[in-house]
This record gives sequence, structure tokens and C-alpha cells, in this order.
Amino acid sequence: MLIIHVQIHVKPEYLEEFKQATIVNASNSVQEPGIARFDVIQQEDDPTRFVLVEVYRDAEATVKHKETAHYLAWVETVSDWLVGPRSRVRYANIFPADQGW
Repeated sequence: MLIIHVQIHVKPEYLEEFKQATIVNASNSVQEPGIARFDVIQQEDDPTRFVLVEVYRDAEATVKHKETAHYLAWVETVSDWLVGPRSRVRYANIFPADQGW
């Protein structure tokens, strides 16, 4: 498993549009065979900040995800709505070792 946390800061005037576009992307992403989980979470004390928690079955799935039409459309749609560039942190799963994903 490979887990990626994508940190995103959205301009306040685009919050609802960002959420809608991101839900469309996430809904399509969970249909990809290489993605075990794809969560969209919003920070409680600053609703302009989000984290995408992406859980991939292997590193190849991350490459395939970035080639999908829904991902490319999402990037193009939300880019101007962000305060700054997205940042990513990659994690390795330690425990539980296998959840049947």
C-alpha cells in the first residue's frame, strides 16, 4: 500500500465549487482498480483547507490515476481556485499490514 496525503488550500469564494468538483473526481477515482481508498477531508477550524487521502495498491496505480480523464479535468478545473500549489506527502502502510484492499 502507498498512501498519499495531498494538502490543498482553496480560495474562500470557490469553496462550494471546489467541493463539488473534488467529489466528482473522488467518485471516479474509487472506481479505479488500483485505488483502495480516496477520502476528501475538510479542516474544521479552517474550511478553506482540505486533505485528499489517497490509498493506492501499488506505485503504478498512482501513475495511472494521473492519466485518467477525471483527474486531468479536475486539475484543470480547480487550479485557479487554489491559494497556492498543492503539496503531497507519501506514506508507507505499517499497520494494519493487510485489510483485504
